[in-house]
Amino acid sequence: MEARLNLFASPVAAKFAKHLVAANKALMESTLPASTQELVKLRASQINGCGFCTDMHVKDAEHAGETPARLHLVAVWREATVFTDAERAALELTEQGTRIADAAGGVTDEAWANAAKHYDDEQLAALVCAIALINAFNRGNVIIRQPAGNY
Repeated sequence: MEARLNLFASPVAAKFAKHLVAANKALMESTLPASTQELVKLRASQINGCGFCTDMHVKDAEHAGETPARLHLVAVWREATVFTDAERAALELTEQGTRIADAAGGVTDEAWANAAKHYDDEQLAALVCAIALINAFNRGNVIIRQPAGNY
């Protein structure tokens, strides 16, 4: 399988990707835990059907020390006992923020309030930005059918 478009060969896409990568660097420098960021990126990628990003964030999370059990259970986090209350709040916010087209009201006040119990304003800002950023990456990769498995 080949991607429909080589983004690296396009000056416009390469410049755009450079800015997205810079945005991710800002998130990595935030106080939002790296493990939470990887769980968020993985869950949004699963929802969006982005194989490339799912592959990437499983591998990045493993490299950062995440356990296989937790990675296997991200898709069913509500039924799993391996996530903290803070991680569960971040995963709920991720799901609602990723599925905004599925719910007329977008992110519920309850989901926001729950996340705000566990994260300060800077961490909430990083969480919102991480959700938005991974959704942008997912959409680009899904549109061009970027193959998974080679990250």
